[in-house]
Amino acid sequence: MQKVSSKKTAVVKTRYGLFTAIFEVEPDMGGFVVTAPKMQGAVSWGKNLKEAKQMIIEAIEGSIEMGIIANAAEQGNIRFTARAKRMPIFT
Repeated sequence: MQKVSSKKTAVVKTRYGLFTAIFEVEPDMGGFVVTAPKMQGAVSWGKNLKEAKQMIIEAIEGSIEMGIIANAAEQGNIRFTARAKRMPIFT
């Protein structure tokens, strides 16, 4: 008898393109753990597939945006201070 895989793979659409997401049943907490293999650190959880999909989209977009901000700060294009009243806006 073969073991049925608890993994589901789907392509998710973000503001930055399409990414493969892997959804796995979470037996302890219930719901689904979801990862995006091409995006280091993009891991999330949702109580159902719909919520898990939305959460991984947010994780992917957040990871990309933090990379953009870190790169700009490293190059000296932006600077953060303790007295900043608002975050810079990137378009």
